[in-house]
Amino acid sequence: MHRNNLKGWNEIKTNDSWSVFKIMGEFVDGFEKLGQIGPCVSIFGSARTNKDDKYYKLATEIAEQIVELGFGIITGGGPGIMEAANKGAKNALGPSVGLNIDLPFEQSENPYIDDDKSLDFDYFFVRKVMFMKYAQAFVVMPGGFGTLDELFEAITLIQTKKAEKFPIILVGKSFWKGCLKWIKEEMSINHKYISENELELISIVDSAKDVTDILSKFYLEKGLKPNF
Repeated sequence: MHRNNLKGWNEIKTNDSWSVFKIMGEFVDGFEKLGQIGPCVSIFGSARTNKDDKYYKLATEIAEQIVELGFGIITGGGPGIMEAANKGAKNALGPSVGLNIDLPFEQSENPYIDDDKSLDFDYFFVRKVMFMKYAQAFVVMPGGFGTLDELFEAITLIQTKKAEKFPIILVGKSFWKGCLKWIKEEMSINHKYISENELELISIVDSAKDVTDILSKFYLEKGLKPNF
């Protein structure tokens, strides 16, 4: 029984080695396409947000105003907040990018992505590299585990200087205040797991104007380029 298990494991390892080429293919395709689009802002949030939700409407407004500053919009390509942001980009005639992921539920490409700016990924980690490398800012709307995953990965990469510092803007004070309170009290004050100045990486706002004001101020003197 033990030997049979080892045989199966060795077969898995052999198959895994060939997946390197598929992973490389996703990186090459992503780098080639996104590298030609120009500066963009990534907008994240729940795929489950419906069209009548205030955050859906706000995400559309935010994306429109970001495009007016000269940026394109990158989303995860799906429904909810992602659809709202791509819709805003489309309304304002700006680049509307969708980084789609193959999931057994929730994910389906929304209709507001530019035809030549829709990319499909099998691997979450490749997709997250694309979000990080080409985003000049993260605008994070209310969402679930996926939204938190993308948020904290960005903070970690900036904290460890693996990526250039760029604005991380949380939208929705009523939604985010409990999370930030816990981070400040437990992670910073009580346990010293992070320093107080690292909390300055995050802004929390309620309006589209607040978002564009932060972007305008940050990039007034700083040049636009990939983050790593």
